[in-house]
Amino acid sequence: MRIALILAILPFPATAWEFSPTPICTLSHQNADAEFTVTFDASLPEYALSIRLATGIWDTSPVFQLSFLGANSLQIGTIEHSFSADSTTLFVRDSGFGNVLDGLEFNDAAIASAAPKSVSFDLTNADPAIQAFRECPSNTPATS
Repeated sequence: MRIALILAILPFPATAWEFSPTPICTLSHQNADAEFTVTFDASLPEYALSIRLATGIWDTSPVFQLSFLGANSLQIGTIEHSFSADSTTLFVRDSGFGNVLDGLEFNDAAIASAAPKSVSFDLTNADPAIQAFRECPSNTPATS
């Protein structure tokens, strides 16, 4: 009984993919290794990906790759990424994230890598949060 009580009050990272429409469209997931967040700011308009490590730091690799494993396997990469001052967070910004969203929605796992460091994310049951992110009212860039 004591073990069950201890386990009930220990702070475990969230395992579900979550969506929030405010203050900007945000898709997030946290596991024991890292927190994965995608946002869209219609005022820019710009998508942003951040992956914050729970422990350790990213090596300042010149290439960032995101691999998706599953029915629609895909590998994308960029040299246009950056790191936080303490190297615990990796950032990617772009005006389009269709391949990222497709990879997240239609596969089983994602592996983020800036060699030699890599972290993986389970995409099981991520679909509802990703679909909500795609449909977010402020997720459509304004036209002038």
